[in-house]
Amino acid sequence: MTDLLNIAPRDKAEILAQALPYIRQFHGKTMVIKYGGNAMTDPELQADFAEDVVLLKLVGMNPVVVHGGGPQIEAALSRLGKKGEFIQGMRVTDAETMEVVEWVLAGEVQQDIVGLINQAGGKAVGLTGRDGGLIRARKLKMVDNADPNKEHDVGQVGDIVAIDPSVVMALQDDQFIPVISPIGFGEQNESYNINADVVAGKLATVLKAEKLVLLTNTPGVLDKSGKLLTDLTAREIDELFADGTISGGMLPKISGALDAAKSGVNSVHIIDGRVPHAMLLEILTDQAYGTMIRSH
Repeated sequence: MTDLLNIAPRDKAEILAQALPYIRQFHGKTMVIKYGGNAMTDPELQADFAEDVVLLKLVGMNPVVVHGGGPQIEAALSRLGKKGEFIQGMRVTDAETMEVVEWVLAGEVQQDIVGLINQAGGKAVGLTGRDGGLIRARKLKMVDNADPNKEHDVGQVGDIVAIDPSVVMALQDDQFIPVISPIGFGEQNESYNINADVVAGKLATVLKAEKLVLLTNTPGVLDKSGKLLTDLTAREIDELFADGTISGGMLPKISGALDAAKSGVNSVHIIDGRVPHAMLLEILTDQAYGTMIRSH
């Protein structure tokens, strides 16, 4: 890490000037940011993330944060003596687990993020899918990957029925930064745990976002030899699915990203949350800090 304090004033001015075309291009545009992984658990990276979000807001963009909380949910469950169970990458969520998910996500994690952004000089507001009827959901029907006739019951895991973005838009217009927990509600007012990548993708589509940014624990999408693929089209992604290059935990992430790219979000960025200020570097410079998926 270079010592940032020793950058010559002229170099600093040069760096800022380079960001100008991007600031102009994205002014007034919405950026949906999925926040998770290491960026979420390392205190220095947390502070960097909050500063990045506030800066994007100050230069005229509209950041909307959707957060996960897998590690925090695991920790809370193990304190209660419950073991997390996964089927095809999805957390099996019984009623007790759902309660834990709600208080960890909507309580602890969300409020931490709101606090960090406010500390960095922003005005963050925490929401769940219940607030303003934001995320209507139903029980997820999970079809077995190997046998399409077989279904898995993963409990209170939700599939999004509809997103009503009016509460998010009202907050944005008032200079607030929405921070959203991926919890939806059903017809009987029951709660559903929804994959945060899926929520971010759907929300980006509904808000007609300019960009969807997914912070992850990997450098981005890697090819079979482990090399970073920085720039992909939706069609190239389909090919990577077909030949098995993309698998495991990357599947829900990329399929949500792909849906967003195909539904009008201009670009989706899967970036390395372990790099300090990765988000600013990806949005405001020419340098790629992850994989960009273009809609066409």
